[in-house]
Amino acid sequence: MATASYTIWGLFPLYFKSIHAVAPAEILVHRVIWAMLFLAVVLTYRRQWGWLPGLLKRPAILLGFISSAALLSANWFTYIWAVNNGRVVDSSLGYFITPLVNVLLGFILLRERLRPIQWLSVAIAACGVIWLAFQAGHLPWISLALAFTFGTYGLLRKTAKLGALEGLSLETLLLLPFSAGYLIYLCNTGNSTFASDLGNTSVYIPWLLVAAGPVTAIPLLLFAAGARRIPLSTLGLLQYISPTLQLLLGICLYHEAFNGQRLSGFLIIWFALLIYSAEGIWRVYKPRIPATTAQ
Repeated sequence: MATASYTIWGLFPLYFKSIHAVAPAEILVHRVIWAMLFLAVVLTYRRQWGWLPGLLKRPAILLGFISSAALLSANWFTYIWAVNNGRVVDSSLGYFITPLVNVLLGFILLRERLRPIQWLSVAIAACGVIWLAFQAGHLPWISLALAFTFGTYGLLRKTAKLGALEGLSLETLLLLPFSAGYLIYLCNTGNSTFASDLGNTSVYIPWLLVAAGPVTAIPLLLFAAGARRIPLSTLGLLQYISPTLQLLLGICLYHEAFNGQRLSGFLIIWFALLIYSAEGIWRVYKPRIPATTAQ
């Protein structure tokens, strides 16, 4: 199930490219609205609404999820904009470096102690980012924005007191009033692609926008179910499926620029990830020395 979720996320460019005629902001609000509707159906079917009333008495939790909802919407908008503006390769880089950003954020915000190999991995990845910035003439801001918004989001969710389904439902519920208000504004001003195409039976875009609900929620539910069944080390390796598929789509299908200088920057970052992943796997599976018994 975890493999399926990462595969779906890796194929997201195919979906967003199919609705590239819609402005990224409108895609974002539809993603929130239809995801909330889909999640409401799931929660009703599972009779899993009991967590919601108690949250009104716990403002600290609500404040945390307001922050995570803001980060999630920023991440979603950046990704949608990047894909529909020919920056799929840049978005894939963002998710390649996210694990190392998670390590760095854990050190800065949670005061977690980094092992020497982790420091080495972060340093090597930083060199790769610096090289990409040097050869492009500017920082890879799309990649960094995706990595830091998703990394900080993951950090907040790590310390949250709600599960994956409930947490995503609360985040989309918090974003729903803003999304609905903006969609009403677009419809009233005649700028909504969804409203203008809804009556045209030959146009498929409105139905693809409605599909944003299950497209958003299903991989998350698959991930939540699969993550409980496999070791954390395996899950850590599977997470590279998504950016790898995105990178291949960007290069092979959408023919985005990927010259030797850019490849060298990616290779440096991949080397950092290889060191980081190998050290993590070794720590999980290293042979344990049995304690000697007293004579």
